[in-house]
Amino acid sequence: MNRLEQEKSAYLRHAASQKVNWYPWSEEAFEKARQEDKPVFLSSGAVWCHWCHVMAKESFEDDDVAALLNERFIAVKLDRDEHPDIDKRYQQAIAAMGLSGGWPLSMFLTPEKKPFYGGTYFPVEESYGRPGFKALLHAMSEFYRTKKAEVYEHSRKLHDLLKEISPKKGKVSEVLVDEATKSIMKGFDKRYGGFGTSPKFPMSGAIEFLLSQYFFHRDQTVEYALKNTLTAMASGGFHDQLGGGFHRYSTDEAWIIPHFEKMTEDNAWLLRNYADAYSLFGDEFFKKIVENIIFFIRKELSHPDGGFYTSMDADVTPDDEGGYFTWTDEELRRILATDEYAVFALYFLNKRNAVHHDEKKFVLSICMGVNDIAEQIPMSPEKVKTLLESGRLKLLTERDKRPKPFVDDALYTSLNGMMISAYLKAFRALGNTAIKDFAVSSLERILQVNIEDGRLLHSRGVKALLDDYMYLIDALISAYEVSANKKYLTIAEEFIKTCIEKFWDSEEGGFFDTEEEVIGMRLKGIEDVPRPSANALAVIVLLKLAYILDKDEYRQYAEKLLNTFSTDAQLMEIHGAYFFCGLDAFYRMLKLGIHVPSDTALAKSVLSIWHPYSCIVYGDDKGSVVPCIKDTCYEPINSPDTLKTFVNALVTDKTDKNS
Repeated sequence: MNRLEQEKSAYLRHAASQKVNWYPWSEEAFEKARQEDKPVFLSSGAVWCHWCHVMAKESFEDDDVAALLNERFIAVKLDRDEHPDIDKRYQQAIAAMGLSGGWPLSMFLTPEKKPFYGGTYFPVEESYGRPGFKALLHAMSEFYRTKKAEVYEHSRKLHDLLKEISPKKGKVSEVLVDEATKSIMKGFDKRYGGFGTSPKFPMSGAIEFLLSQYFFHRDQTVEYALKNTLTAMASGGFHDQLGGGFHRYSTDEAWIIPHFEKMTEDNAWLLRNYADAYSLFGDEFFKKIVENIIFFIRKELSHPDGGFYTSMDADVTPDDEGGYFTWTDEELRRILATDEYAVFALYFLNKRNAVHHDEKKFVLSICMGVNDIAEQIPMSPEKVKTLLESGRLKLLTERDKRPKPFVDDALYTSLNGMMISAYLKAFRALGNTAIKDFAVSSLERILQVNIEDGRLLHSRGVKALLDDYMYLIDALISAYEVSANKKYLTIAEEFIKTCIEKFWDSEEGGFFDTEEEVIGMRLKGIEDVPRPSANALAVIVLLKLAYILDKDEYRQYAEKLLNTFSTDAQLMEIHGAYFFCGLDAFYRMLKLGIHVPSDTALAKSVLSIWHPYSCIVYGDDKGSVVPCIKDTCYEPINSPDTLKTFVNALVTDKTDKNS
């Protein structure tokens, strides 16, 4: 009997019609495994995951596979967005086996939930250099039946190994910030932008860190890396050139062909990156990307009354990956006017833009500049821009008529916290009050629907994790800073106290990811995966609360946290980049005390001026803004121009560097 029909998770409900006797993650499933002395097959994935859909169609909808699973295993289906803590532990188990993780995650477990083998996608029959799933099921069933003692011993050792993973404590210093900059810059791709090779993730934590370093040091090499990366990402098919927003990652090194799912968490961090880049550089192109992301989020990934959804699927069917987002030359000629097609073909089409599974279909990726097109056709650059915009609107209208990829409308607290904070950054960069209003409405909605009996939830019926608390605290502080509403500050402090009480490791320092053990363990981490970790963000929120509330104990927790993870973060290099934002903030946090009404020009100027690590506190009306850095406060400031001059003077090195 398939038990998924009544589940809250859309991913689980999508599997409800399969002939596999799926259980949701539950004690009932593992008790059944103990009673029948069967291994457990766990499939963890998400509704946005292309290869999850492929494996479902090939294997879980296959009668022979379903019969084999039902006869020899207890089958459990897990939504990694609903239960990221459980998924994380089995992803680490895969890594400990020396294998690559990802989704779908396919794990073989003992009835005690301990893993003994696993992998990701398996084709139903051997192909792609991967073993066939049918053969694997036979092998794992036989292995468990004939060598059970070996299975249990192997799973015990693997489980114990995961439990023993703990940070290597060190001592922080400002020198580590400079070393981190050099380390991250070594991975910069000078040709295509970004870091490393394919597949390429945006590495938003690294971008955030480098933005801060450029603010303070004005290093031309860092400036080039940032502008090149941000421009390249926004110009490629990794960025949806019609509907705005970014896909999950780029399959190639040039940001052209994406993996097509669109995630709230990725777009939240990229919104932060582009908003900060616009504030720092004043580049109108970056402003346009901020507006494009918000257009996409409001259109596709948010509720009209507030609240941000989880994801948009990669495709409509597993047979046509990215079909919703791609175009044939024939379609473009049919939809566009002759002059629109002429500029579109030059601007967006290139042989490299063809998707691997159908060379007639193209991803739209910027291939030529407006001025070059104007010269080649020829026509004025203004005319080229007009035709590109009219053509874009035609294609977007036509695309909206297509069957749309599934949108998961679950309201997870952590994802909403990320996007609310990002929206409020965008408001401060652009000054558009509609952005602020929607962010605040979303915050109010999460406080209403994801708090039950005074306890924060990850989602309905699922207990909150550290990520939920930290990202929501960040959103609450951001809301206080733009509104002067002390209610948000009060709730933020209540939640940080809860985190210290329930998640803090009093022996070794740092925050655990869960209140209690999950699968027999609690984990702590500092890695950007690829978005920044809750422990890294915790440093920032602890420092802000320390200075806003004038409570040094929060600064002390931040320092302990930094020492706890300092060695690990250095070893992770770019994958621990956001930790170094927290470390830098520890030395450079700017507190701006606003002692004027919040609707005055001086108060508004505080919101619009960008500093990478600042916090705002509202006080009595004394007609000024008082800036403080660590324990030093400076002369009160009475005008927006003087404030701007003060912040600009915080640059520590304005000399040009070329290496």
